[in-house]
Amino acid sequence: MLEGELGALPGDEVVSSKAGDFVFKPRIQWHTFWNAGATPCRILEIIAPGAFEGMFTDMGEWTERSALEEVRALNAKYGLDEKFEKH
Repeated sequence: MLEGELGALPGDEVVSSKAGDFVFKPRIQWHTFWNAGATPCRILEIIAPGAFEGMFTDMGEWTERSALEEVRALNAKYGLDEKFEKH
């Protein structure tokens, strides 16, 4: 964590972290991340082994508009499952 507060749901456990903390999420595990504070949240995500980082580049500059078809296309390209929930 670089700045702010991050909420995370790696698997079934809700965790909260702040600047200086680490959050570990094993590969092939359902997960969710969110800004858990009132200020911006900045993280440094390390993905190993590589080759997955291209997905974030492919995402480009999405906005809050509906991007469902774009998400599905990227998930198919990178072999990911998807689970969308409204909260």
